Amino acid sequence: MQKRIIIIGGGFAGINLARSLVGDANFQVTLVDKNNYNFFPPLLYQVSTGYLDPSSITYPIRNLFRGKENFHFWMGELQEVVPQEKKIILDNGELDYDYLVIATGTKTNFFGLEQLKKHAIPMKTLEDALSMRNVLLQRLEAASRIKDKQERLPWLTMVIGGGGPTGVEISGMFAELRNNTIRKEFPELAGSGAKIYIVNGGNELLSPMSKKSQEYALKSLKEMGVEVVLNTRIVDYDGEIVSFKNGETIRSKNLIWATGVTGIIFKGLPAEAYERGNRLRVNEINQVEGMDGIFAIGDCSIQHTDPDFPDGHPQLAQVAIQQGKNLAKNFRNLEKGRKTIAFKYKDKGSMAIIGSSRAVADIPKPKLHFSGFIAWFMWVFIHLFSLINYRNRIRTFYNWSIEYFTRNQDLRLIIRPSNSVASQEVHETKSEKEHSGV
Repeated sequence: MQKRIIIIGGGFAGINLARSLVGDANFQVTLVDKNNYNFFPPLLYQVSTGYLDPSSITYPIRNLFRGKENFHFWMGELQEVVPQEKKIILDNGELDYDYLVIATGTKTNFFGLEQLKKHAIPMKTLEDALSMRNVLLQRLEAASRIKDKQERLPWLTMVIGGGGPTGVEISGMFAELRNNTIRKEFPELAGSGAKIYIVNGGNELLSPMSKKSQEYALKSLKEMGVEVVLNTRIVDYDGEIVSFKNGETIRSKNLIWATGVTGIIFKGLPAEAYERGNRLRVNEINQVEGMDGIFAIGDCSIQHTDPDFPDGHPQLAQVAIQQGKNLAKNFRNLEKGRKTIAFKYKDKGSMAIIGSSRAVADIPKPKLHFSGFIAWFMWVFIHLFSLINYRNRIRTFYNWSIEYFTRNQDLRLIIRPSNSVASQEVHETKSEKEHSGV
């Protein structure tokens, strides 16, 4: 009999686990995701700023596994796990499992700041990226109609919360947009004095990276005209004023929240299974401790058994990919009665892009540091080949080439979804669910 493996989440971890198992007649694989596509989170900010089209970083899950007989896809959201019955309850049905794998990643953490949650712009999902693109482009258009420079300034001022790779990359992207594209396309905004701030609670940018990378990023952003605010935290935002812990404020209608993530707590899993950041505590083969047949991989899990990472692995794509592949091997080992393989993360390094021909890269073994054009080329090459499908790679390479050689991109479109047919479908689905009691 085929063992039923249910994977919750179609991100790096879930997709790599599923791809490693499809074609194996011993397993029946069901992938559950609230979206019908896989997307590439490291490039979300390029969609949000109009450098890439959404189709460049997304791919339909059903198309990805087309023709795989032991694979099934279920579009839905996990609501509850029932371990004693080995089943899960979704927002649109129920499924039984032999092995359950939670690979849901994380969600944005606003640290309990409700005002910030209400008014800031998150950067976690494709919907967030498209919403951000629309909002920022509409605010540019609104600013172009305001004659008073002082009144116009908050519409153009950008504040980025978070000094990690996402914060640094989006700050550099905004700087290039301001210094090149916006000056050409919005001549009425010339001389407006628009500013870009990046705010970080620590005393450096790119804290997980080397000192050389941190110094290069700081120097590059300052040269590009970005105001770097360190050693302070954002504590409030009402949509008009960004307030800091030290009492200072910045007037801005645009706060991009690029810091803080937390896991998702599911009904049916005991509270003691979760650690800091709502990450599920797992053993050396990613089985949730104390839970029979339930596993967790990727950003939603934390593992203390790897001697090189006793405090848990970094929440990076490579960790999720490697855990997915390792768990697939262990499922086969479990079925054949062989010894399982303890997960050990092979750190391939970290990198961040700051602007055209500006980037940093740290390689752990051998210990190497790169910056400037070489690091930028490495970043481009690795991100291109990390995309899930050759079509994505071609589209992305084309868009990047156009931008690099012409400093012009035609993807800054304000596209608002209609509220007719799609909304009616969502409303009808919700009504059916309420009446069915699911």
